[in-house]
Amino acid sequence: MTPLQGITVVDLTRVLSGPYCTMMLADMGARVIKVEQPGKGDDTRGWGPPFVNGESSYFLSINRNKESITLDFKTDEGRAILDSLIARADVVVENFRPGTLDKLGFDYAALSRRYPRLIYCSISGFGHTGPRRKEAGYDAVMQAEGGLMSITGSADGPPYRLGVAIADIVSGMFAAQGVTSALYVRERTGRGQEVDIAMLDSVVALLSYQAGIYFANEVAPPRLGNRHPTIVPYETFRASDGDFVVAVGNDDQWRRFCSVSGFPEDEQYATNRQRVTNYDVLKPALDARLSSGTRASWIERLKSAGVPCGAVRDLHEVFSDPQTQARDMLVELEHSVAGALKMTGTPLKFSDTPASVRTPPPMLGEHTNAILTNDLGFDHAQIDDLRAKGVI
Repeated sequence: MTPLQGITVVDLTRVLSGPYCTMMLADMGARVIKVEQPGKGDDTRGWGPPFVNGESSYFLSINRNKESITLDFKTDEGRAILDSLIARADVVVENFRPGTLDKLGFDYAALSRRYPRLIYCSISGFGHTGPRRKEAGYDAVMQAEGGLMSITGSADGPPYRLGVAIADIVSGMFAAQGVTSALYVRERTGRGQEVDIAMLDSVVALLSYQAGIYFANEVAPPRLGNRHPTIVPYETFRASDGDFVVAVGNDDQWRRFCSVSGFPEDEQYATNRQRVTNYDVLKPALDARLSSGTRASWIERLKSAGVPCGAVRDLHEVFSDPQTQARDMLVELEHSVAGALKMTGTPLKFSDTPASVRTPPPMLGEHTNAILTNDLGFDHAQIDDLRAKGVI
């Protein structure tokens, strides 16, 4: 068994936030039917380079374990087919701008009247309520407007967005959590419900202790580079041959750090509160001490003393790590066009009902005929007619 075995998801999403959500659901065993525009498909199919034998590496990274059907549901016949798919589904996930699907009769209010057990998950920039609900949402905009960029970057430099589209990804993660929670509620009540995920909300939720700092003193936290605002030392340092991180989380670890590094146990740094207060004096002294050895030698010595630390690694180093491989975070699948395809594994590990990477990302419309035939009972002549009309 898999955690979501027997659950069917109709996936109306594209780009990143929605596909990341449905990929997580698919990894947990749900059947995900990705509905794509005929002749074009998900926007990310065209995003690149790089392409792998013509297939976008971006698309390939977030659409495994799914089936693809092409369908123009702006047509009457397309809407009828989509409605038939939804009638057989447990979950619909969409990330259109609020109001877009209302015009086509596929909003939650309309579908819930027909299918009261349906779970309907919407992901949008600002959610389906509030004065900005009609605005489009883009990751960089949400990182900016959600406060994340204001606390990311060096103290004397410009604000930075994270190196991954974190607003999209975390929205997809929250959406997947919302869907699984709604499925659990349905087991008890027999009714579905709407899950409304806003990218702005998701970024604000990430602020966690930074928001706590703001609430405590009503002063917006500044950018601190790689420094932690309330723990010292907890940041990157430069060894003679590369960067590494030291993460001293308590005073006992500080004493062990001093012991193995030869740094003096000065009373003015004895407690974390003192180290934070005296950071401007402490940091240059730590820099001078840690720059004298190689990264590997420092990491070996600090780890032996139980001081948390690690190298700043590039992706080649990450995916070459035996630990990454032992945890199946690098997996390989055979794609019909791209060939041998490497991708990240699932971080969800279950003892009895494992999540898994089973099938490669689908070609555009790869499963259209099978879904129409096996799920909806269309014959070959009907399918040929729909294709000739551009419905599929």
